[in-house]
This record gives sequence, C-alpha cells and structure tokens, in this order.
Amino acid sequence: MGEAQAAALVLTVSDGVSRGTREDLSGARLAARLTAAGYAVSRGVVPDDPDAIRAAVRAGTATHALVVLTGGTGLTPRDTTPQALQALLDYEIPGFGEVMRAAGRRSTPLASLSRSLAGVSGRTLVLALPGSPGGATESLEAVLDLLPHALETLADDSSRHAER
Repeated sequence: MGEAQAAALVLTVSDGVSRGTREDLSGARLAARLTAAGYAVSRGVVPDDPDAIRAAVRAGTATHALVVLTGGTGLTPRDTTPQALQALLDYEIPGFGEVMRAAGRRSTPLASLSRSLAGVSGRTLVLALPGSPGGATESLEAVLDLLPHALETLADDSSRHAER
C-alpha cells in the first residue's frame, strides 16, 4: 500500500440492511478488519438490485483502490451481485474466489456454493464476499495478504518487481 493508506469502500448488498430492518454485521466487521490492516475505509449500503449495485460500484471505483461487497453471492433469485459485477469488471481474478471458497470449506462444506469473486474495474480491485458475518470475515482473511501486492500492481507500482 505504500506510505499512504489505500482507500477502500465496504459496500453491503442487502434488502434488509438498506430498509433498516437488519443490522449490518458483515459490513461492520469487514470495515473494522480493513481499518486495522491500514486501509482508509468508507461504507455504503444498497439493496439486492443489480442496477443499484452497479451504480454504487461505479461510484466506488472512481474514488477507491479497493471495493469490497458483502452479500448477494448465494443462490437465491435476489442474490445478483456476481451478475451485476460482470458488466463492470474488465477481468476476473479466479484465484481469489478459489482461495476464499477453500478457506470457507474449513468451516462448512456449504462454502462451495458461494459465488464469491474478485476482479478489476479500471485500476480498482473489486471483491464480492458472502453476506454472512462469518463467511465475509473468513473470505477477507483468506485474501488479505494478497491485497497490497494486487493494489500496487493495479496502481502500476512496479518498483517491487525488479528483474531477477
């Protein structure tokens, strides 16, 4: 991340949280963990609506190096985060999803059903994590050590990549 804190947006995708009928436990935990890791964190909430998700992510990628979504990665008809992101991502980073699901399987075999993913939009890293507090936290922890290198690479900071 260099000397300056990387700007991160934690975006909770939830009908209940957006209506105020449900507490945002996942977003709070992710924001706390990213803050502890040295990121300057902003937060937002959107309903499980593809247009709302896309609009929030577009706005987030304009001002943040990292956008982390929590929610909408399951199998229900309202879980549309991966579909919404497909239209925005320049490319996907399959290894992130693989690592997140592998970490989750240590707690539950149901982690294999998660459609968590990571990709790049412009120069912003976008992560889509499960909506459950445990799944979200496990997934973030699984990739947390990869984030600085990914963000440096996206910012085109090749100073660490001297030829061998």
